[in-house]
Amino acid sequence: MEPDDDATAAGAQRKGAGAYGQPLPRATESAPACARHAAPRVHSFGDGPAASPAPAQRHDPARCASFPQRHGAHRHAEPAHAPAASFAAWVGGGLERALSGYGGAGLPEFVGAGGGEGIFRVPLRAAMHPGRPPPLEVRPHPLRETQVGAFLRTLACDPRRLQLWAGAESGVRVWGLDEVFDGWPGDAARRRGDEESAPFRESVPAPPALCAAVDSANRLVWTGHRDGRIRAWRMDLATAAGVGGGCGDAPLFKEALAWQAFSRTPVLAIVVTSYGEIWSGSEGGMIKAWPWDAIAKSLSLTSDEKHMASLLVEKAYIDLRNNATVGNMCSLPAADVKHMLADHCRAKVWSITSMTFALWDARTRELLKVFGIDGQVDLARLEAPVMPEQFIEEEIKVKPTKKEKPQGSFTFFQKSRNALMGAADAVRRVATKGTFVEDNRRTEAVAQAMDGTIWSGCTNGSIIVWDGSGNKLQDIHYHSSSVQCIKALGERVWVGYASGTIQVMDVEGNLLAGWTGHSCPVIKMAIGGSYIFTLAHHGGIRGWPLTSPSPLDDILRTELANRELSYTRIENIKILVGTWNVAQEKASFESLRSWLGSALSDVGLVVVGLQEVEMGAGVLAMAAAKESVGLEGSANGQWWIDNIGKTLDEGISFHRVGSRQLAGLLIAAWARNDLKPHVGDVDAAAVPCGFGRAIGNKGGVGLRIRVYDRRICFVSNHFAAHQENVSRRNADFDHIYRTMSFNKPHGSTASATSVQLHKAANGNQADEDIPELAEADMVVFLGDLNYRLDGITYDEARDMVSQRSFDWLRERDQLRAEMKAGNVFQGMREGPIRFPPTYKFQRNQPGLSGYDSGEKKRIPAWCDRILYRDSRPVSTAECSLDCPVVAAVTAYEACMDVTDSDHKPVRCAFRVDIARVDELIRRQEFGKIIESNEKVRSLLRGSHIVPDTIVSTNNIILENQEDVILRISNNCETSKAAFEILCEGQSITKHDGTKSELPPRASFGFPLWLEVQPSVGLIEPGETMEVAVHHEDFFTEEEFVDGVQQNWWCEATRDMGAVLLVNVTGSASTETITHRINVRHCCPVPSAPPPVNPRSVTNAPSDAVSGSKNNQSNHLQRSDFANFGSSEVHDLCDVPKRNM
Repeated sequence: MEPDDDATAAGAQRKGAGAYGQPLPRATESAPACARHAAPRVHSFGDGPAASPAPAQRHDPARCASFPQRHGAHRHAEPAHAPAASFAAWVGGGLERALSGYGGAGLPEFVGAGGGEGIFRVPLRAAMHPGRPPPLEVRPHPLRETQVGAFLRTLACDPRRLQLWAGAESGVRVWGLDEVFDGWPGDAARRRGDEESAPFRESVPAPPALCAAVDSANRLVWTGHRDGRIRAWRMDLATAAGVGGGCGDAPLFKEALAWQAFSRTPVLAIVVTSYGEIWSGSEGGMIKAWPWDAIAKSLSLTSDEKHMASLLVEKAYIDLRNNATVGNMCSLPAADVKHMLADHCRAKVWSITSMTFALWDARTRELLKVFGIDGQVDLARLEAPVMPEQFIEEEIKVKPTKKEKPQGSFTFFQKSRNALMGAADAVRRVATKGTFVEDNRRTEAVAQAMDGTIWSGCTNGSIIVWDGSGNKLQDIHYHSSSVQCIKALGERVWVGYASGTIQVMDVEGNLLAGWTGHSCPVIKMAIGGSYIFTLAHHGGIRGWPLTSPSPLDDILRTELANRELSYTRIENIKILVGTWNVAQEKASFESLRSWLGSALSDVGLVVVGLQEVEMGAGVLAMAAAKESVGLEGSANGQWWIDNIGKTLDEGISFHRVGSRQLAGLLIAAWARNDLKPHVGDVDAAAVPCGFGRAIGNKGGVGLRIRVYDRRICFVSNHFAAHQENVSRRNADFDHIYRTMSFNKPHGSTASATSVQLHKAANGNQADEDIPELAEADMVVFLGDLNYRLDGITYDEARDMVSQRSFDWLRERDQLRAEMKAGNVFQGMREGPIRFPPTYKFQRNQPGLSGYDSGEKKRIPAWCDRILYRDSRPVSTAECSLDCPVVAAVTAYEACMDVTDSDHKPVRCAFRVDIARVDELIRRQEFGKIIESNEKVRSLLRGSHIVPDTIVSTNNIILENQEDVILRISNNCETSKAAFEILCEGQSITKHDGTKSELPPRASFGFPLWLEVQPSVGLIEPGETMEVAVHHEDFFTEEEFVDGVQQNWWCEATRDMGAVLLVNVTGSASTETITHRINVRHCCPVPSAPPPVNPRSVTNAPSDAVSGSKNNQSNHLQRSDFANFGSSEVHDLCDVPKRNM
């Protein structure tokens, strides 16, 4: 479970956005588990109450006490309600003895008013999120610190082999979807961070994989890497590696082929074209292509010839950018090619930079069009002459047609003309706009819908729909966050945003549903089985039913909620929080030991906040300058961190997990070694409040720490000073609470290596009006809050302190009065103040006589405080998945013997119960439900139904270049049918009558002599789609070495054949019905081929066949209309348990 998923969704639903953002019916309200011993708790997602399925089971009073404890260091044999530690124990034995009362009810607490309203409302949590479909947790959110050097960055899926591939910074890994519900073998070693992941197999170590493409026909996965190499991985080899590849003694699978695609730049995008070629893009606008023949020859070599295979394909590349360049002027922008798309519908390729699109012919490799994100053409191949020179007009007049053109490059004059036009147009637009496009309109994602349209997503959240020729059709805008990925199947399109939101639309652009899928950006999507898998920026992978939203969601949610007891775990930890205004001094080791040394016993997490580590105008100015360039810290701050670490035996007992400094403010956290594996994702933040909310002499610094999948925030503060500035102090809290943003891991150990994704200028959060602190499961505010005592003189205060009349003094405490009125720290709690005021003292004077006796005689006050808020809406709530963090103060004291500063350090000990989900068990329960629940199985069977479709023929004979029409009819009256036409393979009949079978040219795999358009499409109910099948009597074969064309020749296509596969699917699964169509080209009398460039045929193969183009009539042998029901069926859900 991601720690802030529910809170994020709650915010979205408060705003009423999306299909899953609608309030649930009030009739379904029931009392949640975390209010079992109190009045029924009413918490809502926005305007309506949330359902709590199976209340009888979830309200078992013995449940919390019976849950297993997994953190061995924090197990206790005491009863659940042992007596609380008394204040006498605190005074007599100090912190160590007080902590021995762990497991008790805690000390009495003061609770501020106004906690149940607006942004101060406790975030809603539940066993199953009511605002989205139940996800299949393939890989639960791993801690960031465990992923250093191993982050997942791309995702690809082969639905017909039920494999999910992921490209990582350390290589690639593959999940078998037929075993996704299983656990790891008992003896399998698991990589840290993948303990609860579904079993996967891993490759040998490789440089970071940035992009991936699947070749189902040849059972290959192609990946592009940061080192500029392209690697091919065999799916069969990955399966043979066995479960747990890369873990323990399990074997690692190796690449089948690898070559250096780019010498100095990474492979940013990769695509397999309709004709089997590999195209890839890199930095600086570089685009290269590798012909399938060279790739196939390299793949056929043995492992001993691996080096030769790499050299063979490496030298066979075609420099497409060079083909579009004349002199020093190029038609393509010199920007990074971040995305590439194969338009299989029309046999084209799109190459995309942040601001421009380039459209290519996949067969001829000809650049057709370059245009901007606004649809304005930057460069187009205009057929009409635009220059007056006669020779240019003649060149255009004799330009061969597309069918007759013997080569796919521009002529010299055409390229010169286009380059000049493009440069002039660029200058014009720069002069008028200042740039090609606005920064918030950068293209971040692209995909092709099944109706043939191209969808591109922008950083401002807009989605642009294009036709196959690059004409803008529609502009869709449903979300303000940046679009990160798009995926399509059937009549649906899924969009992933940087806010973590997932939206479902139809191909017309209508919004069908939306929900919060992850707590961070959704960076990639892949479709397999009956799921669309989403990869989050943190590395987590979830599968969502393709049918969502549907009745299946409600059944799965209810069934999983009913099994909550089986996958709930309760963990117990102790947290020590300390605050100290050090007044620019440095403490002695004895002072630090007195303040924090007792934590060496059994505290799991220590958080320390300091104020006035250093002050002065110069220090503040330097700190502000550092912040402006993303730097922080100082020598004094590092001294405090190092010496506190020594006090805690850092490196032996504790490990520092994060820190943050802003001028004089500092916060740092340490985790005990046995707790450290469960602590991570440490993010830092800072909010200045001084001098126009810009300088860090006042303000707050915070750490957000993930502990057992729950987010706990700690904020060290220094509010406005002086007796009369109560409203300014309240305003400081409000400003910090509302604006603190944990956007990057300042000071954490992972800050140097973890991957960062910065928010766009317009913001990438779905609910920017909900503070991040409001989303946390627990928030602790500490620091010099500067609240004073009202209505009392200095002498009266001294007398009351000497008499230990703290109750009387507390009635005059400004902070307590403001909290009672609901003006500050709304809904937060504070332990009993049973220690003297901590301010102001004269340095190095022990005892109560050390209070300020100078000229100002500042009235003693409790300036240094520690307050918190957990998940409880009521004080009697118990720990559960509905109320996942329940804390209690077991000690709250000032160290009065420390005299290094004019403030006394304060410490507070918490006992914290944390409820978490065992994702492995829940995933197994998910599989059991799919296997055993008849309603679920019935709905899944219904979703796998493929529309009844027929084709007009299963045998085509081609005799000339006229189009032959293949008709595909959808007999279903209710559902659209999605189809794609692939080439299973081709053959050549030789002169002696023998037939030579050729392997498929990648997934779509059309031979160069055959055109099928459209090869992808959607057929409306009761409608018929006409597909044009066309052939070339002759096609151009080319040979390239190091990007330079060495020779070319004309190949005859007589006596060549191909087998086409028409795959038909529905919209709710990848189950396919297939029909085969045999295509043959026969010509009775061969004649001379068309003329070619004499210099190009010198090295033509000896078996090149000559022929002529005849104008004979079409001959189409038709079979009776064949129903797809008799065709081959690919059942992707053959295992009942894995009916996906």
